[in-house]
Amino acid sequence: MIQIGLRAHDYGCLPPEQLADVLAAYNIESIQLALTKALPSAFLPGSLSPGYARRIRKILEAKNISIAVLGCYINPVHPDPAVRARMLQNFEEHLRFARDFGCSLVGTETGSCNPDCSRHPDTGKPETFDLFCSSLERLLNTAEKCGSMVGIEPVADQHTVSSIELMSKVLARFPTPALRVIYDPVNLIPGAGLSESQEAFFTGAFDAFGPRIAAVHLKDFRMEDGKKKGDLPAGTGSLDYAALFRVLLPGKPWVDLLLENSSPATAHRTIALLRETAAAVLGTCADHRSDGGS
Repeated sequence: MIQIGLRAHDYGCLPPEQLADVLAAYNIESIQLALTKALPSAFLPGSLSPGYARRIRKILEAKNISIAVLGCYINPVHPDPAVRARMLQNFEEHLRFARDFGCSLVGTETGSCNPDCSRHPDTGKPETFDLFCSSLERLLNTAEKCGSMVGIEPVADQHTVSSIELMSKVLARFPTPALRVIYDPVNLIPGAGLSESQEAFFTGAFDAFGPRIAAVHLKDFRMEDGKKKGDLPAGTGSLDYAALFRVLLPGKPWVDLLLENSSPATAHRTIALLRETAAAVLGTCADHRSDGGS
């Protein structure tokens, strides 16, 4: 009941045939593909075509790899309106061709008032949230016309959508099925850490937006001097993966679990650990159901 994938550009910027060979060595099911990061082509505005997208799709499918997410991470609240408009146009181009890639989901984080999406004191202001919603509405209009989906990834502390509560607010404002969540539990943990158990935190997120999760990012974190260090490979920090899988997998079977911050040095070990953890959790869940929950 699990489907593990990789973020393609963590394994190099390579011609598509070579990239597919490299990724297939990890016996994965899916990838997140950021075209400008993983493939050595110059993607100028208007350069995508159905033919190009089908070619990439066929190369990957020959290795039994599907594209779970087209990564097009932009800053939807960029302070320069002209730059912001170009970013939105780029995202819309990905939405138009997503299905030719065999993928329905195009993903982004939600940005900040700094051009590089770093922390800015104005990002949490209502007017910034409204600007984000204006950008998102434009993207959703395109997605609905194209039969694709916009996936947004909340990030604690520094981005426009920075909490479970704000994610819920966005989803309530846009009930369209074209809007989905890319759930990264580490990104949602505040920099100062949690005041509740990890399992309670995961449960709160799943209760708030579980049905609209389209993909999950997996990495790890640890607390150092009271601050979160959140860019570790999965299984090398403090994230309770058994608790996460207990909450996530029964309600989202076969959801794409995409590793972030992995590398050739860590991927095989990480994938084996996650498969073992998931098997143990799912076995426990099955045992619990078979005995009537007693």
